[in-house]
Amino acid sequence: MAALSQQALSLSLEAYLTGDLSLCDHVKEIEAAINAAERDVDEMAYDLLAKEQPMAIDLRFILSVIKINGDLERIGDQATNIASRTQYLHDSPKISLPIDIPDMGEKVGVMIRRAIQSLLEADAKLAESVLAMDDEIDDMNRDVQNELIEVMQQHPVVSGQALNAIIISRNLERAADHATNIAEDVIFWVRGSDVRHKLSLAEAD
Repeated sequence: MAALSQQALSLSLEAYLTGDLSLCDHVKEIEAAINAAERDVDEMAYDLLAKEQPMAIDLRFILSVIKINGDLERIGDQATNIASRTQYLHDSPKISLPIDIPDMGEKVGVMIRRAIQSLLEADAKLAESVLAMDDEIDDMNRDVQNELIEVMQQHPVVSGQALNAIIISRNLERAADHATNIAEDVIFWVRGSDVRHKLSLAEAD
């Protein structure tokens, strides 16, 4: 399922950058497979909780898997959203915008790969490296919005393309958030500490 989510996001970005609509159809097929896998994993995890009554680290692992499962499915949702936007843009004139969606997409892909690797290797330090990247993606998303709002104000004729690029940037930022959630759940599983509340308090300060 993790591989499917990564593949869906990669293909959706390739579709956006190349205009290849066949890739959009492939993304939507993958999304259907992701949804089916999510149901299967959830059912298996809840069966284990009910029948085995796991304790301590085993319980944390199962609870983390349930949450990670949902985040992987939502990464697939973001990929599908990007594919849908690409289809919508297909008949619009191709224009050059002052943003770097490929770079943002590559960084989000790195976050997802590291988050999954940290799960497979039970590596809390690697998971922490994912958390460290999240602010950079947030900053990139804000920069895209600011740049393209200015473009739309100065060149209203390209507002459609610019608005869709803003939405795609937001989809990538949300995918990064889900990678961050996965990393936080890995840390919870491995160390037994909930870093989400610590991060919230730090941001409040």
